[in-house]
Amino acid sequence: MSQIALPSQRREILDWYHLKENLYKVQESPRRLKQLEALLWRGQTQRGLGLIDEWKRLGAQNCYGYIRKHREWIVDYQQQQQDSSIGSGSVESTVKQLGRRIQISGAQWKAENINQVLRQRCAYLDGRLGLFTKAKID
Repeated sequence: MSQIALPSQRREILDWYHLKENLYKVQESPRRLKQLEALLWRGQTQRGLGLIDEWKRLGAQNCYGYIRKHREWIVDYQQQQQDSSIGSGSVESTVKQLGRRIQISGAQWKAENINQVLRQRCAYLDGRLGLFTKAKID
């Protein structure tokens, strides 16, 4: 991520799908899991960790560790959803598309040019292509 943009230019968040995927690996009652999900949906990681800390079920410690490790990327998803996407599906799809294009039959790529092509593609998708090319020319 550090090569994509400066910290002030990006907002890294943990994909909600992946967070829920880890949450539901815990063998806890559906009521308690929903309670934890509601806390995490609002970005209340400390309260969520406190709740998990009380659980003794299979997978609870793994979930606790996962949330603790990624807590700086867990946001108030309800608020974030109003501003932008909280899923990684579109990003993952774009990565697959780029991978396929780079491997086009008959195309020849120099390894040293691939990063430049990817930077230009990202700048185009972000609506920064004019800024990107102008900066390179100046």
